[in-house]
Amino acid sequence: MRASPGRRLPRWLRKPLPLGDEMMRTQRLLKGLQLSTVCAEAKCPNLTECWTRRTATFMILGDRCTRRCGFCAVNTARPERPAEDEPQRLADAAAHLNLRHVVITSVARDDLPDEGAGHFARCIRAVREHLPEATVEVLVPDFHARRECIRAVADAEPEVFNHNIETVRSQTKRVRPQGGYDRSLRTLELAQAANPRMHTKSGMMVGLGETRDELLETFRDLLDAGCRLLTIGQYLRPTPKHIDVARYLSPGGFEELGEIARQMGFAAVASGPFVRSSYFAETLFAEKGAMRFPIGGRPPKREA
Repeated sequence: MRASPGRRLPRWLRKPLPLGDEMMRTQRLLKGLQLSTVCAEAKCPNLTECWTRRTATFMILGDRCTRRCGFCAVNTARPERPAEDEPQRLADAAAHLNLRHVVITSVARDDLPDEGAGHFARCIRAVREHLPEATVEVLVPDFHARRECIRAVADAEPEVFNHNIETVRSQTKRVRPQGGYDRSLRTLELAQAANPRMHTKSGMMVGLGETRDELLETFRDLLDAGCRLLTIGQYLRPTPKHIDVARYLSPGGFEELGEIARQMGFAAVASGPFVRSSYFAETLFAEKGAMRFPIGGRPPKREA
């Protein structure tokens, strides 16, 4: 079914607003440290819930993207120079929030020689210094599948290397005109090869005009690329200027897709209308039973 402009959302896509003032505390902390979040810049529907839980997904390298995707609300404009002190400010915020799983993403920075890979690495290492017990997940652009850029991030030892394929092959050009379906798969392959101890992850949106068979084909392609963590969520049109919603999948439909993906071989799957790449990312990571291995060492002992 096609969603027309102004059409009311299905009941399962209506979220109650959380009560309490924790959200405002998180907002003040992020504003005070001059940090951007994908929660706010991408108009995520989970913002109030996540900020109330005192968690957020940090967006580095500014709030201006060099690409213009048909689904994304992040501003496309000429970016500013990366802030040298951003890794330190990010680590300070993660420590203040007492995060156990830190998620870092960015705008696309095709204007930089390394497309921002070195800045990602510096942010990971800053978090390591401030929160040595925390796990780190990065959600990166495709880096044009450049081996040296991917290795720069992988060498900083994040536990999870996430790159979203977003949609099926037939919809990619319309949804991500400056991206590429095969390029995204190659990015995940190179990340797994660069650091086999990392867990590679990807995310997809439903409701962009894809078919069920195309979804299953993409699941297989991701598995072939070495990806074992998967998120599946409902595409929601952020503004009238963005791509329209082709359909709303029911919660039962998401449960079915998640079960199929698990049976196909994914180690952990989050599938639901409000699922996003970083939504309860720590839960998906724990579901896999993944634990951080000290460099060159054995897995840490689990607490009784």
